[in-house]
Amino acid sequence: MSDIKRFLKFLELIGYDEVRLPKGELLMVKKEESSLQKELEKLEEEVLNCCKCRLCKTRTNVVFGEGDTTTNLMFIGEAPGEQEDLQGRPFVGRAGQLLTRFLNLYGISRDKIFITNIVKCRPPGNRNPAQDEIKSCYPFLEKQIEIIKPKVILCLGAFAARTILNLPEKTPISRIRGKEQKLGETVVIPTFHPAYLLRNRKGEPEFQKDLELALKLAGFIS
Repeated sequence: MSDIKRFLKFLELIGYDEVRLPKGELLMVKKEESSLQKELEKLEEEVLNCCKCRLCKTRTNVVFGEGDTTTNLMFIGEAPGEQEDLQGRPFVGRAGQLLTRFLNLYGISRDKIFITNIVKCRPPGNRNPAQDEIKSCYPFLEKQIEIIKPKVILCLGAFAARTILNLPEKTPISRIRGKEQKLGETVVIPTFHPAYLLRNRKGEPEFQKDLELALKLAGFIS
């Protein structure tokens, strides 16, 4: 018993917070993972109660984002659509289903990625977010990135890429897609939005190439 206590104390010293025994197996959860989750939960509570812009008057649900808090890879889109607004989850409509299928090609489930958007509430009629709406909401995204500290961000669509990389308003996605750029220590890769692929199947090979690059840089595949 004393040996077990010493072992558990050692685990605590090197950063493990909990010891659980599901189905007879020993499972350790790191303190940092628990801390990250708490930070995100606190931020999410703030976002859920946000009324800083006009979108709070027309939304059904705030779409904070979801996924692995310790992931090396974030997907960032433009804004929630109709299904996302109804369900309060990102990328659950047809475009999101396509994104999930692409991940599944590599044996990766979407819960291993953190997925969110530039703005957290649906603009009416799925219009592009206005600049004042982005200004109100963008600090929440910056905080998500700060907490999760991903190695790689895959920007889904021109709007997300231009916003995150501070590019001119009319920069086309065709000019920047697949090119690695930096946001601090994070690699940013712009690519097509899955909604674009639903209308333009010819873009799928390039999208898959960009996704594969992101997965490699994030350590999901070799």
